[in-house]
Amino acid sequence: MFIAVGIIILLGIVFGPQLWVKSMLARHGVDRSDIPGTGGELAKHLVERYGLDNVIVEETDMGDHYNPETKAICLSEKTFHGFSVTAVAVAAHEFGHALQDANGEVGLKTRQRLATIAMASDKIASVFFLAAPLLAVVARSPIALFGLAAIGIALLGVRVLVHLVTLPVEYDASFSKALPILKEGGYLKEEDMPAARGVLKAAALTYVSGALMSLLDLARWVRVLR
Repeated sequence: MFIAVGIIILLGIVFGPQLWVKSMLARHGVDRSDIPGTGGELAKHLVERYGLDNVIVEETDMGDHYNPETKAICLSEKTFHGFSVTAVAVAAHEFGHALQDANGEVGLKTRQRLATIAMASDKIASVFFLAAPLLAVVARSPIALFGLAAIGIALLGVRVLVHLVTLPVEYDASFSKALPILKEGGYLKEEDMPAARGVLKAAALTYVSGALMSLLDLARWVRVLR
């Protein structure tokens, strides 16, 4: 009984934020005739308004994000063409990352460096976890298994670190950049600002689910070592 309750609570903690984010974005993602422009149009306007001449805005099928390497605000089809509070707020959020980049803010640079390292460490970690049982059998020693798994866990820890660094960067893009821009620029009606705030919070928390999954995966392998 207690184990079942514990599992339910754990699943709620891990998947709850992801479900909430999807619900919030969908709730305010309906196109409206009174929204003056699409998310793509707003992003292009902000790029011009703030003089970020080296930044481009493009449609993508890889999800909404900002690419510091190509200096591109990449918006999904629904955001790029959408006349909704979600489209406008998400576009402003991604523009917030472009501002961080233009300002040379340390948080974004650190996240980018760690993300590059994490991509490599994830691949190496998977090799370690696949090779550990085989090498342990060949070596006929549990020490080989524990040693390789420990290295793999350390490599997975890089992914957790990336998520920890990402959260404040996302919150800054939403609430120090996008929200003031939307309020001061009058891009949304005053009555739409609470919804925009909710969408911006959802945009900032997009990586929370990934962070929790990484921690869960890390805990699982730590338990194996024990």
